[in-house]
Amino acid sequence: MAVGRDLELDGISKRYGDVVALDDLSLEVPAGELSGFVGRNGDGKTTAMRIVVGVLTPDAGAVRFGGTPLMADARRQLGYMPEERGLYPKMRLAEQLTYLAQVHGMDASAARVAAGTWLERFGLADRAKDEVQALSLGNQQRVQLAAALVFGPNLLILDEPFSGLDPVAVDVMSSVLREQANAGVPVLFSSHELELVERLCDRVAIINKGRLVAHGTVAELRVGAPERRWVDVPNASARWGDGIAGAKLIERAGSRRLFELQPAASDQELLQAALATGPVAEFHRVEPTLGEIFRAVLEEDAA
Repeated sequence: MAVGRDLELDGISKRYGDVVALDDLSLEVPAGELSGFVGRNGDGKTTAMRIVVGVLTPDAGAVRFGGTPLMADARRQLGYMPEERGLYPKMRLAEQLTYLAQVHGMDASAARVAAGTWLERFGLADRAKDEVQALSLGNQQRVQLAAALVFGPNLLILDEPFSGLDPVAVDVMSSVLREQANAGVPVLFSSHELELVERLCDRVAIINKGRLVAHGTVAELRVGAPERRWVDVPNASARWGDGIAGAKLIERAGSRRLFELQPAASDQELLQAALATGPVAEFHRVEPTLGEIFRAVLEEDAA
């Protein structure tokens, strides 16, 4: 498979009557990176993905892969996993994966080998002769991903790939996606599981009402977020922490306190205030989670 090309969405817009599904969306998914696509239900993630794979046509804008328009021939080498099940329910697993690999250009012998390889990878080799409808929803999800991978795609577009998976299956799928990215394949996946996105992704794109409102590494998205510190003064009074200049007390947990610092405030002043109360057992910075960043970005966008 030829890899190493970036996916680019350039000014994509899509309307359904009076409803704006996508509003001038521009997004780059670099080759060799895992990119997370997050937003609320109805904000346009699935619409954008369907435009990339050619199921929908944008009203404006262009999709490019490796700098050239993504046309039908190139889409044959695109691996797509829809949120809804897209498999033939009464078809046997090995037969189905072999067929799909051939549809994407593999010869019959190579397709059978690839089907067996991916069923083995996802722990389904002993179910190769079972019909898809006989599987649990989690195992159907594994087969769905295998269908997107079996022919060796140049690009992966995955809509909620971790939905319904148990922790072991999540680990297997995470490893597979990282391997694909390390091999030079651009990977774009959507998920509501923000902790998983934060852990896996090289970059995250946040969409709100069809518009891209933030994009970057998690570290880049944290820039500008309020500074927070956990402080533990075991022997302090129960009321300790109220009224400290430049520090807002936002959470209590036993003797521990979580403070949010004002932009001009110094954490050393907070530490001195704590030491004046008693011995300090804990004092450390708290990075905002992707979930907290997500909510803050949406609040800022709505302001």
